[in-house]
Amino acid sequence: MPRLDGRQPDELRPIRITTGALDFAEGSALIEQGQTRVLCAATVEERLPGWRQGSKRGWVTAEYAMLPRSTLSRTPRERSQGRSNGRSLEIERLVGRSLRAVVDFEALGERTIVVDCDVIQADGGTRTAAITGGYVALRLALERLSRQGAFARFPIREPVAAISVGIVHDELLLDLCYEEDSDADADFNIVMTGSGELVEVQGTAEGRTYSRERFNRVLDLAESGIKMLSEMQATALAGPSASGPASPQSPTRAR
Repeated sequence: MPRLDGRQPDELRPIRITTGALDFAEGSALIEQGQTRVLCAATVEERLPGWRQGSKRGWVTAEYAMLPRSTLSRTPRERSQGRSNGRSLEIERLVGRSLRAVVDFEALGERTIVVDCDVIQADGGTRTAAITGGYVALRLALERLSRQGAFARFPIREPVAAISVGIVHDELLLDLCYEEDSDADADFNIVMTGSGELVEVQGTAEGRTYSRERFNRVLDLAESGIKMLSEMQATALAGPSASGPASPQSPTRAR
């Protein structure tokens, strides 16, 4: 079945990661994945939450929000509603858990890193893009601290990234856009480390159930995509501004 944008089932959307997107943040990255764009910024705070004080262990947390015109119609700012909505809270907790999975808190020391993920434009996969871009922003902030001699050992053990997979008209598709996600019989958000260890799997059957064998194939496809994302993260971190074997015009096929 041809996809809406002409990709093969195992192709990522065109991806670009631009580092240093913000002048004042200790670490920042703009990730563009298809038409989805998420701005990620990491802030270093030389303090801990009250419940963590005295532990000699650091902390990493995340916040997530969508700008009002990141979607086809205006989404009201959450502050106008007096509280964050359930979806935003669920996503920022996912992003926080994913980033914490690869951090050595003892090496980090008694400081907090806050990673803000703001969706500029949404076309599916905002949570997975936030994790992939959030890792780059976090890494940049910690590399800055490391150059200042803050650590006896670097506090990130390995990279982490995330991707979506869907079962659409009985076919497995990697990295869903909004229309594909809306039409999926089952959709998954999968977070993995660079070494292939699972951090979190979110999977829901919307229309039809799926077998254990199909689920194993979902994980294999996700792992292939995440390996490619890890390469893009490494290229972004090595370069002065931007990365990605994929240009904004060419999708990348998972291997």
